[in-house]
Amino acid sequence: MCNGGVVRLRASLFDMDGLLLDSEILWHKAELEIFGALGVPIAHDVGRSTKGMFVNEVVHYWFIQYPWSGPSPDDVADQLLARVGDLVESEGRLLPGARWALDLAGERGPLAIASSTPRALIVRCLEHFDLLDRFASIHSAEIEPYGKPHPGVFLSAANSLGVAPSECLVVEDSAAGVLAAKAGRMCVVAVPTFDDRLEPEFALADLVLTSLEDLTPEWLDERFA
Repeated sequence: MCNGGVVRLRASLFDMDGLLLDSEILWHKAELEIFGALGVPIAHDVGRSTKGMFVNEVVHYWFIQYPWSGPSPDDVADQLLARVGDLVESEGRLLPGARWALDLAGERGPLAIASSTPRALIVRCLEHFDLLDRFASIHSAEIEPYGKPHPGVFLSAANSLGVAPSECLVVEDSAAGVLAAKAGRMCVVAVPTFDDRLEPEFALADLVLTSLEDLTPEWLDERFA
């Protein structure tokens, strides 16, 4: 319903990792360190095959394939979250156009975060970059029965803002996120990485950008109330 302006948009829902922050590479670094120490042979030179999954799903994914003795999956998940938080604070950076896109969307309606990252880490990252106050609501897939590509986290975020799903713009970098947003009947701007750009799911997006710097006020004005 986004293209053609049948339903006017009123709010924007942003993913976080890999969209606003360069944290996908930091997640990969943390996984290499922690899973590598447990004997899980994650390749150094390829992207994350678990991108967009909730952290407990990531740990379960690798534990099923390469069971380890020692720390429980829950303990490993806690180690990952702590390590990613440390890496964001020591090495992380905002991706190009992040503040620009938040400014543009925020001028047209309330903003929410809808991420697979646990809430505590979302808050830690946003506070580090002084972005927490930008968002009227923060939602994590950790409280949902299913993670992306299920639309639950987006539907909950929309509900928290008092906005119908069809009146929401979703800004995402992952194929799973695009599928989740479209399953929720939302308008989608996708910003895939260079390596992901040919994944067929991105053809479902209403707009595909190479960078958030390319988002324009004119495109938003045509769709927002």
